[in-house]
Amino acid sequence: MSDLSAPGFPEEEVRQRARAGAAAAFPPPGEYGQVLFGAEQRGGRQPDAGPDPLDALRITPPVFMPQRLARLIDLGREPDYRDVELTTPVGGFTSALPVYVSALGSTRAAGGDLGLALSRQAGALGLPMVIGENVVPVNGYGRLGEAADRALLGRLRAYAEELPDGQGGVVVQQSTEDADAEVWNLVYSDPAALPLLATGRLAFELKLGQGAKPGLGGMTVLDAESAARLGDRYGLDDVFGDGRLLRSSTPGTFTAEILRQQIRLMRNNFPRARVWVKLHPGRDVAEAARVAAEAGADAVTVDGAEGGTGWAPGAFPAQVGLPLAECLRRLAAAGPPPCLLVSGRIWEGGRAVKSLALGARAVGLGRAALLATAEDPQAGLERFVQCLALELRLLISALGKYTPAALDQDDVWSSQFPGNAGTG
Repeated sequence: MSDLSAPGFPEEEVRQRARAGAAAAFPPPGEYGQVLFGAEQRGGRQPDAGPDPLDALRITPPVFMPQRLARLIDLGREPDYRDVELTTPVGGFTSALPVYVSALGSTRAAGGDLGLALSRQAGALGLPMVIGENVVPVNGYGRLGEAADRALLGRLRAYAEELPDGQGGVVVQQSTEDADAEVWNLVYSDPAALPLLATGRLAFELKLGQGAKPGLGGMTVLDAESAARLGDRYGLDDVFGDGRLLRSSTPGTFTAEILRQQIRLMRNNFPRARVWVKLHPGRDVAEAARVAAEAGADAVTVDGAEGGTGWAPGAFPAQVGLPLAECLRRLAAAGPPPCLLVSGRIWEGGRAVKSLALGARAVGLGRAALLATAEDPQAGLERFVQCLALELRLLISALGKYTPAALDQDDVWSSQFPGNAGTG
């Protein structure tokens, strides 16, 4: 190492790349399965990026509250936060809150007992839950001797066993490798899924991208044995030089017409299942959402650049994709789809209420759901959601409103968004 220095320049990062080569584009591989990666509180790894624009918004209760008066007349007494009704239609399902569990796929952090515990608690709460991509190609479906705790069928059963009547639903995501494994066909024809189908609580989600890695497919780290088993299904790259390999899914190729045809194919081939579409925070997100909704999607999910992941190149969470607030602004300007779902560092009531006020029907819990479950596999997610529900009721009531659907852009304000957020 020389004594050359460069004050004010990211010298240590450059030196690390000189030492490690291509491996330095990723976090340390030893952190895979233990650390959830995504944008940080203040703009990821860019210390000068400033606060998250969604966090910068203020929730702005008015003085005059005609909806509170209407609620008072309806109840025959003064209403309070306990009179807020949080039950919300979400993508063809009924959810106990305007909340769903975001896609958690084959990453090691969501596998095993933790994934099953999360599924059980999400089911008991009556929240829709998305089973993410690559579970079947990597861990199997669960009927041919695969480890039940990591297979897709294990998560589906754990969720369904706890699900209250009339609430929740399972959403099975599919990407390119899942399509090769015919994941939707497996689920749609499985007797274990029949109760969900019969009650209208099964959906399939077409994945076009994800917030943490816009334009890329899913990525994980594999040991040599797993890589040998999966090498014919995925791209493998020896970037770490220690026996572990980078496993990459293909992101898929879409145009507006391809998306329309895919949705029509889903509706034709799986008529009893709901259709969801997941978009990454691309610059044309409003156009893509419009195409999906017009083609018949029951829900369009937009994953902001703040979205978390099991594994991502370091440059992506900090520098790639639109922030969730900007996605919401563009969608609002173009006219959002009838059922817009959003995710991206949602963990408390304020950020959730701002997203709902800016046009979302519900918000997704990803890293928050995993961390809460890891804290207490028996009831951590349930207690976390209890706290979130209380915050939602307090904030919505403070605005003089009593359902999430009543929120609108007048309920938020920021000097960073003149003319785009409410003023009254």
